[in-house]
Amino acid sequence: MIRAPNSDSMGEEAFYLWNAVCKLGLLMRSITFLSAAFLLVAGFGAPVEAAQCGNNSGGFNAWKAAFAQEAANAGVGQRGLNALAQAQYASGTISADRNQKSFKYTLSKFMQVRGADTIVAQGRKRKARDAAFYQSLEARFGVPAGVIIAIHGMETGFGGFMGDSAVVSAITTLAYDCRRSDFFKPHAIGALKLVDTGAITGSTKGAKHGELGHTQFLPGNALRYGIDANGDGRVDFYNQADALASTANFLRQKGWQPGKGYGEGQTNFAVIKQWNAAGVYQKAIAIMAARIDG
Repeated sequence: MIRAPNSDSMGEEAFYLWNAVCKLGLLMRSITFLSAAFLLVAGFGAPVEAAQCGNNSGGFNAWKAAFAQEAANAGVGQRGLNALAQAQYASGTISADRNQKSFKYTLSKFMQVRGADTIVAQGRKRKARDAAFYQSLEARFGVPAGVIIAIHGMETGFGGFMGDSAVVSAITTLAYDCRRSDFFKPHAIGALKLVDTGAITGSTKGAKHGELGHTQFLPGNALRYGIDANGDGRVDFYNQADALASTANFLRQKGWQPGKGYGEGQTNFAVIKQWNAAGVYQKAIAIMAARIDG
């Protein structure tokens, strides 16, 4: 052990200098200790480095690990985080995202390929059969039956096919993919929160882009605009009443004005654009809806 000198063993000036150095050393060690303690306590509140996107499956697991912290900071609970951990890279989703050919068709070709005449014919029957239900939706949200029915028919053939891809895997793959990562990340968070609430599970099936239910809601929109229309205490997008009421709520919240027109150039056509960004889709919905309502 090094013994401390005293003023008798060295000059007085040297003694005081040595004493000052010792005190400075103690001060620096205290500052270092406090800094470390602060970082330990505050670490979880520090900004999280964004998960790095990728263009193939190679980095997906590393991305999930980083994204899990972003998700937890956004309020995702343990069930949602478990679903994220189990998500698989969806190569089919990436393939579909790169090949959306139908939106490049002319309007007439698009309507032919999508079966517009069949949707209108079946839509009219549905409107007549469930008139009270559609009237209740219009009374509550201001959206005419034709619009809701046209969307329902266009998206899933009135619930005939709601997808065969795992929603959580599909939407997290798109959030990881560099092409549109910023757009899909909030929907990935939404999907994980839907798992937390029990609205979906990690194995729930939907469309290639993670859309779910009768009208193919993106998960973030499902979380925000979902309506429990049948009164069973939960929002279920695979239940027709809940899904259609949620669709009407989405349109109303996006600015739908009751009693105004929805054809191209009319007030509510801009709201139809909020449902789908493709011009041919928007025009097709407006045309079919008018035929159903007519």
